[in-house]
Amino acid sequence: YGTKDFLEEPAMTMEETVRAMEAGADMAVELKERGYVLAGSGEMGIGNTTTSSALLSVLLNMDPELVTGRGAGLTTAGYNRKVQVIREGIRIRKPSGEDPVDALSKVGGLDLAALTGFYIGCAACGLPVVLDGLITGAAALAAVRISPDVKGYLLASHVSAEPAGAMVLDALGLKPAISAGMCLGEGTGAAALFPLLDMAAAVYTQMSSFDDIHVDAYEHLL
Repeated sequence: YGTKDFLEEPAMTMEETVRAMEAGADMAVELKERGYVLAGSGEMGIGNTTTSSALLSVLLNMDPELVTGRGAGLTTAGYNRKVQVIREGIRIRKPSGEDPVDALSKVGGLDLAALTGFYIGCAACGLPVVLDGLITGAAALAAVRISPDVKGYLLASHVSAEPAGAMVLDALGLKPAISAGMCLGEGTGAAALFPLLDMAAAVYTQMSSFDDIHVDAYEHLL
């Protein structure tokens, strides 16, 4: 039945959290074994900016209001309720900012846990992976907090227009290639980056050098 209401009980049991992470890691291994050299990530859900904002509030040690946006277009009343729910959930569940798995279990979601495991799995396989919007960024931060080596395998496609979009990339030390005010996270930003990466690789590997076209090398003039 999916993730539980964290106002009523922890979002997932620890066992469910670990199983979701393992499912994500298994997917990374499968992609690597099938010969993929680059992965992309995204998510599909309604309400998961709430769990992502809750997770980021804990991991970044910031007030929920600072990391929470309107998601799919909440009214002001709906937004205020969203912030209240996150703040109350954190107060009741007391997730640990020093233990990302604990935070995922208490105020996260199955999608966030699976993405977290996916990023860890990608790093373990040596498979670089492109992030998308806020939700994938929140999961990536959890993954890096669990295993710092994951950071070296992450690429930021775009910066989400959600309030915490830039915050999470700053926390990860990543710079987005695309700044287009996108609020989507269903893999659209990740997909948009792929042709840019192809173009960059083509320039790097196929473009003529000065020697090839018989142009004198640049000399710095004093």
